[in-house]
Parts: sequence; C-alpha cells; structure tokens
Amino acid sequence: MEQYEPDRLSPAQEAAIRRSLRSGRAALSRRALLRASAGGALAVGGLGALSGCGIPAAGNTQGGVPAEDHSAEEKSVTFSNWTEYMDVNDSGRRHPTLEAFTRRTGIKVTYTEDINDNSEFFGKVKPQLAAGQDTGRDLIVLTDWLAARLIRLGWVQKLDPARLPHAFAHLSPQFRSPDWDPGRAYSYPWQGIATVIAYNKKALDGVEVKSLSDLLDNPKLKGRVGLLTEMRDTMGLTLLDMGKEPEKFTADDYDAALARLQKAVDKGQIRRFTGNDYTADISKGDFAACVAWAGDVVQLKADNPDIDFLIPDSGYMMSSDNLLVPNKARHKANAERLIDYYFEPRAAAELAAYINFVCPVEGVKDELAKIDEDAANNPLILPDKAMQAASRAFRSLSAEEETEFEEKFAKLTGA
Repeated sequence: MEQYEPDRLSPAQEAAIRRSLRSGRAALSRRALLRASAGGALAVGGLGALSGCGIPAAGNTQGGVPAEDHSAEEKSVTFSNWTEYMDVNDSGRRHPTLEAFTRRTGIKVTYTEDINDNSEFFGKVKPQLAAGQDTGRDLIVLTDWLAARLIRLGWVQKLDPARLPHAFAHLSPQFRSPDWDPGRAYSYPWQGIATVIAYNKKALDGVEVKSLSDLLDNPKLKGRVGLLTEMRDTMGLTLLDMGKEPEKFTADDYDAALARLQKAVDKGQIRRFTGNDYTADISKGDFAACVAWAGDVVQLKADNPDIDFLIPDSGYMMSSDNLLVPNKARHKANAERLIDYYFEPRAAAELAAYINFVCPVEGVKDELAKIDEDAANNPLILPDKAMQAASRAFRSLSAEEETEFEEKFAKLTGA
C-alpha cells in the first residue's frame, strides 16, 4: 500500500497548482471543464500536507475494507460531484435524472456540488480516510489521477459486479481498463474528457491543419498557435505526434517531446500556453489553432461557426472523471445502484444532452437523438468506433516522475 512522502512540493509542482487554479481546468465552471489536472503534483501536495498534520501514513490504516452497509434499512445515498456536472430542469433547481432514480428505487439522493478541484477536495476527505472514518459521502467523482491514488492507498471500496449489470454491459470499450484500475474493479467513469485540436477557419485563411506537427512547424501559423498548460494533455499529444505511446513512454521519450516543443517555442511558433482562457483567443482569431478540450469545443462551435476541431491521425488524449465509493460509506449498495442507473442508455442520454462531455456509455445514440439530434451526431459527445480506437491515455506516473516531468514542463512553459 502506498505510503505518504514527507517531501515538500517542488517549485514546479507549486506552479502547476497555481496554473490550474488561476487559468486551468479549475478556473471555470464544470461545464467549461472545471478540474485540476496537474495530476500527481496536486496529489503529492495533498499527501505532503497530510503527513505534515500528524495524520498516520496509509500503511497504518485499514484500506479497502467494506463498512457495515445500511442500504437496506436506510433508503438514501449521499453523492458528491463537481459543479454543473448534472442535468437540471428549466428552473435550475431540480435534477430530472436523480428524481427519476428516486421514483423508481425509493432511494433518496442527497446531491452536493462540493468538489471544486481535485486537490481541494482531497484536503477535505483525507483526514477521515486516513483515520479509517466515514467521510459522510457514499459516492464521489474524481479525475483519473486522483482516483488512481485513492485506489492505491486503499481508501475506496471494491465494487460488487452483481449490482452493476448495466455498467458492465454498456461501458464503452475505450474506458474499460485503465492502467490504474484494470477491469474497473473500484471505479466507473462518470464522463470522458477528450483533448483535441481546435481551429478557427477564418483565422487559418486556407492554411491546412491535419496534425500537431502542422501547428508546430508551419511558418504561416507562427505566433498564432496555443498549447495547454496541462502537462498530460500537451505532452500526450506531442508524444503521439512523434509516434510514441503515451501509455508506455520512457523518460527519454518525454525529453525528446520536450525538445520538440522547445524548438517551436524558440522560433516563436507558440503564441502562449494557456488554461481555459484559450477559448477567447480561438474565438477572436488570435489563435488560428490550438490544443483544446472537447467540452469547450462543443460550446464554442455552437456560438461561432468558424470554430471546428480535428482528430490527428496519430490519435488524441482521453482522460476521465470517475465514480468511487469511499471507505466506511454507509450505503454502498445504494451507491452501486446509482452508478448502474447512469449506465442505462436513457439516463445516460439525458445527462449527455445537458453536460456535453464524452459519454462513456455504449448504445446511447437512439435515446440521445430523441432529446437532441445534433448531440447524438456529435463525435465529441458520442465518439464512433474509429474515434474511440484513436483515443489514448497518459500512463500513471510515480511521485518521482511527477516531480521531474513537471519541473521540465514548467521550464518549457515559463511557469
């Protein structure tokens, strides 16, 4: 079981946290991809803070041990999620899919939007989890890197496959077996987050863009290209562009990708590295093309017909936010029923129609078309088989790799 590292954050890791909170995925609402994904840098920060507070190391606690389940006599479940990450009605006060679940099952859902970024939420729950106590939550949603860490620490419960028939049957192949939770023993994806290339047709003015190499090398785009400050997204696409596998890359591969980007920076090809604020640059045409998050592109295209996206032939990056049941949760069976409910095509379609992220549920298209035909035909929401096959994931990093890679990336971006 993983132990806490007493080391303090490196300056590069602290910079990664500040970038995410200031202008990265933690800076805007969840509809605009609110999530801190400086990855293990944040997680290591949380762990360092925990060890400094005198809370025992994970190895001294019982992890992954089921608590007494009160689901049968207590028809309730407490669900913590990100803001604006659930369907709402016109009043903005009610959640239709949650209400439908309660009508069917009799299980009342206490739904709370109390996750603002991964690191902050980790700080809320780590004292109880480390001490083997109930967090007061039966179901939580965390980005893949932090979900992986909680699984390694033994702080989440193994799911019962018998209560997840729809989840098992309808889980999209591209989300079935991440390296941090093979076979989805502890987690199921809530939504997927795709990193693609966005472009402004008017700003391109006839310049052809098909790959990341075009952004980095075409002199006609000099000073009009944007890359993300999120290390995994920018480096993942660069590794793919160089023929490397983000799931298996070596330290030498990483350094070669950095050198590739540094060359583009040195010749002025890159206008700047950004968080979510690239949306203004691409809309105005200050960026002709940039690395972007699919959830943003869906919204940008709806507002500006000049905005579109492409999937490079080399592939694109996919991460996910994930449903987990923390240790000592009082209503594990009820939580599993709620997880399974959102893998039914109708419920998944209603959710996808509202939040516009990558839906991790197979067989949703017909149901979604009844609600929003455009969404049903949008590959950024329902990837077809070819697009699913093109998705790749950034491999899990050790704490040492996280420190090293973030420091190098920070030097590249000038953070």
